[in-house]
Amino acid sequence: MREPILLPLDLPELSADLGGGLMRRTVHPSGLRILTERMPGARSASIGFWVGIGSRDEQAERGDAPGSLGSTHFLEHLLFKGTPTRDAYSIATSFDRIGAEHNALTAKEYTCYYAKVRDADLAGAVAVLADMVTNSVLDPDEFENERGVILEELAMAADDLADVANERFFEAVLGEHPLGRPIGGSPETIREARRDDVDGHYRDRYDPSTLVVTAAGSVDHDRLVEQVLDALELSPEERWNTDRVASPVRRVQSGGDPAIPPAATDDTRASARPRVEIVERQSEQINLMIGTPGLRANDPRRFAFGIMNSVLGGGMASRLFQEIREKRGLAYTAYSFGASYSDSGLFGMYAGTAPEKAAEVVELSRIELQKMAESGITEEEHERALGQIAGSSALALEDSDTRMGRLARAELGSGELFDLDTSLERFHAVTAEEIREVAAGLAAAPLTVVAVGDASRSTLTATDAATATTATATAATAAGTTTAIA
Repeated sequence: MREPILLPLDLPELSADLGGGLMRRTVHPSGLRILTERMPGARSASIGFWVGIGSRDEQAERGDAPGSLGSTHFLEHLLFKGTPTRDAYSIATSFDRIGAEHNALTAKEYTCYYAKVRDADLAGAVAVLADMVTNSVLDPDEFENERGVILEELAMAADDLADVANERFFEAVLGEHPLGRPIGGSPETIREARRDDVDGHYRDRYDPSTLVVTAAGSVDHDRLVEQVLDALELSPEERWNTDRVASPVRRVQSGGDPAIPPAATDDTRASARPRVEIVERQSEQINLMIGTPGLRANDPRRFAFGIMNSVLGGGMASRLFQEIREKRGLAYTAYSFGASYSDSGLFGMYAGTAPEKAAEVVELSRIELQKMAESGITEEEHERALGQIAGSSALALEDSDTRMGRLARAELGSGELFDLDTSLERFHAVTAEEIREVAAGLAAAPLTVVAVGDASRSTLTATDAATATTATATAATAAGTTTAIA
């Protein structure tokens, strides 16, 4: 079986064939890492400046020490608002005049500023992105303007009940773990944010050791390295505005929440009753999230989980879609998903349904997971899942954005880069019993149910009245799972 490409932090230069695309990697003495993948025939390139700092890295308020919750998302906005040599309008027109697609995103374990441009315009995109990431002035007037913009973004997310359900689900399942916090902060933390605290977060966290630059498409690695170092004003010996010794940041599997149990027993199945949390909102539907802690990013069972998830809720032929929508007409959409991070994870099932049908949908979802835990999947389902994974993966990799992101997540995360063929070999090596065991581990854990909608019309709270814990909330203040400036 093929092995993934290892990305050791102490190796200055590395190259590898990614199935037709040449990958190259340079590690600068400052800790900065630059990775490229050349795609033959491409006339454009996607480039991202990835900072290995996400919402989980923010500090809560401690005594008299102010917290930084929401600062990562705040910075994502502010870095578009000006540097000593470019104001916000200049940054915007720099991208617009070349027809670039550009934006930024904040996630739980990283932040990314990116652009997709014609290959001839790549140098210009590098110059602007590098200036934004390293030289932002965080102008006080712009800070106050963006405070209002972010509050409107949070308000928009609070009006989207699926977003509300998603944020409350992370909080309910992961609890006090930093991954359970909303990415965008809350209206309270954004209103209380001080410019000096956000600036301190910027100065402390944005450093060469946390920065990874990735590009895919029509890109020449040596030329890009030269352009990035010039834009950052780095020589081979310099360490970019810091006296600290560089040590590249990489998230590794360690500590944190336990992974899902390895298997279910009769006792754990009997006690696996849902804990229900209801967010009361006026709406025609209840948005349901049903799930439990899942797999860490490096869990060796992740390939088995991928097949299990495809069969359970990964498409129109999946069990959840067929049982909930096609056979009973209870929802427009129903699916399952996983979210994996360096030290924790989450598994969930989603459906939006009429309040009167919410309890039935929750029970159907639980039953389908339990069936898979007890009986596994059929050979036909197994083959179909492998085909779905192979096809969707190949189609995604036609896009330079996907390849650019793949490089960054491997570099910032596990330090292992899987090309398509290596990844598919891992999926094909998974046995039916391994798939059943993953489902059994998930089914063994007590399920958490988050319901957002008109609970007064729902019988959901009565479903497990004797054993479930029901919490009612009157407002949702969280932003979406991934936020961007536009």
